[in-house]
Amino acid sequence: MTAPSNSTAVLDAPSASAPAPRASARPATALHALTLFAAARLTGMLAVALDSRLSGQQPFALLGRSWDSLWYLGIAAQGYGAHTLHPGPGLVYADLAFFPLYPWLIRAVHTVLPMLGAGACGLLVAWAAAAAAALGIHRIGLRLHGPSVATLLVVLWGVLPHSVVLSMGYTEPVLTAFAAWSLYAVLTRRWLWAGTLAALAGLARPNGFAVAAAVLVTAGWEIVRRRGRVPHRLWTGALLAPAGWAAYVLWVGIRKGDPLGGYFAVQRGWGSTFDFGLGSARFTKKMLLRGDVFIFPVALGIVAVAVLLYALLLLDRAPLPLLAYSGVLLLIAVCGSGFFESKPRFLLPAFPLLLPLACALARTARTRPAHALLVVGALAGLSVSYGAYLLVHAGRPL
Repeated sequence: MTAPSNSTAVLDAPSASAPAPRASARPATALHALTLFAAARLTGMLAVALDSRLSGQQPFALLGRSWDSLWYLGIAAQGYGAHTLHPGPGLVYADLAFFPLYPWLIRAVHTVLPMLGAGACGLLVAWAAAAAAALGIHRIGLRLHGPSVATLLVVLWGVLPHSVVLSMGYTEPVLTAFAAWSLYAVLTRRWLWAGTLAALAGLARPNGFAVAAAVLVTAGWEIVRRRGRVPHRLWTGALLAPAGWAAYVLWVGIRKGDPLGGYFAVQRGWGSTFDFGLGSARFTKKMLLRGDVFIFPVALGIVAVAVLLYALLLLDRAPLPLLAYSGVLLLIAVCGSGFFESKPRFLLPAFPLLLPLACALARTARTRPAHALLVVGALAGLSVSYGAYLLVHAGRPL
C-alpha cells in the first residue's frame, strides 16, 4: 500500500496512491457507500426481529431498551441522580457514569416529536448518528485512498461482529459521528471545526477523550514542526478539543465533593478502572484456564485482532491524527478493567483500524472481484448472525 512519507503530509493532500476525486463525484460515491451501509444494518435488524419473534421477545424493546439504553433513557427523562443500583459488595452503579450528550439529544428529539416514545427518539438519534458517521468515515477514506477504499471502509465498519450496536440506542454511533468529522477537519486543517466537534465527542462517552487527544497531538506536532508559527485557529481548536470531556468530569467531581477524582470514583463503583491491563490479564487467565461462555473468547479474539490492525496501521504510516485517535481507544479498551465482554463495543468507534483491510480488499477487488465479494459476504453473515445472538440469546451486557 502506498503511503505518504511524512505522517503530516496527508494533512495537506490525499495519498499519492489515490488522486483526489472530482467534487461532483463525491455525492455519488457517498450515496453508494451509505446505501450499502444501510443495507447491512437493515439486514442485521431484520435478523434480530425474526430471531426475537421466534423466541417470544420484542425486537423494538431489544434495540431501544437494552442494558445501557435504559440508563440513558432514565437520564433523558429524569436527569442525573434518579437511578443508583447496588448489585454487590463494593459496587455502586450510578447514572453519573454516563456522559450527557446522548440523553440531551433524546430529550431534544422528544420535545420536537412528542408523539414518539423516548425509546423511539433514542433510536432515531442513534440511527441518524450512524448515517452521519458513515458519511464522515467515507470522506476520510476518499481523501486518503480514493472511492473504492472509502466505500469498503464504510462497509467493513457496518459489518463488524458487534455492529448490531450501531442499530441500538447506544452512544457509539454518536461518538463515531463526531469523531469522524473532527478527524476529517484535522486532515483538512479546519482547526475550529476539529476542536468544536472533538468537544462534543467528549460529551458523548468517556473514551470520547480519544478525539481530543488526536486534535491535541496533531496540533502539538504542527506547532513543533512550524516552530510556533501557526494560525490562531489552531490554538483555539486545540483548547476547545478537551473542553467537553473535561467539563463533564469536573461537574461530576464537584457534585461528588472531589473535583478531580469524583468522576473516577463513580467509575470505580461500576468496577471500571484504568489498571494498565492487570484486570484484563487476570480475567483472560481465568477464562483460558477454566473456560467461559462464548462471548468472552470472541471478545478476546476481537481485541487481539484490533491490536494487530493497529500495528498494520503504524506500518502503513497512517496520518498522525488517525494513529493518535485509534491508539487511545485501543489503550483504553486493553488497559481498562471491568465488563470484558464490552471491549469490542468500546472499539467500534476505532474505524481507522479498518483502513489496512479496506486497502487490501480494494486491491483484491480489482484483480479478483469474486474473492473480495466472498470475504465481504462472509463478514456480513458473521455480523448478522452474531449480532442477533448477542442481542437475543447471550443475556450479557453489550
